[in-house]
Amino acid sequence: MVDIPRPGQPVRGSKSGAPIMALFDLLGRNWSMGVVWVLSDIGPCTFRELQARCESISPAALNMRLKELQMARFVERTERGYALTEMGQELYADLVPLGSFAQRWGELLDKTDPK
Repeated sequence: MVDIPRPGQPVRGSKSGAPIMALFDLLGRNWSMGVVWVLSDIGPCTFRELQARCESISPAALNMRLKELQMARFVERTERGYALTEMGQELYADLVPLGSFAQRWGELLDKTDPK
């Protein structure tokens, strides 16, 4: 059975299950964010197309991530394949600034790291 982290229940890093921690637990699983990124980039696609775009993901791992992301209401099955839901699109839009922040953070660490 597929299970996803839920706000209000203990998750990795949070005994209280703070909503942000439940979300980070889900997105921190191998390939979760990669699937969201690919679907945002190319739109609806079949399982095989998605697997090809995710390069090294195994079919079992992709299947598990898709089930989890569907349960979380971020991904849905459509006539054209898998696609982000409206909530999934909102998630992606909210993650883009975090990606920009991460880029700046990495650059700061590179500048200040005594190699």
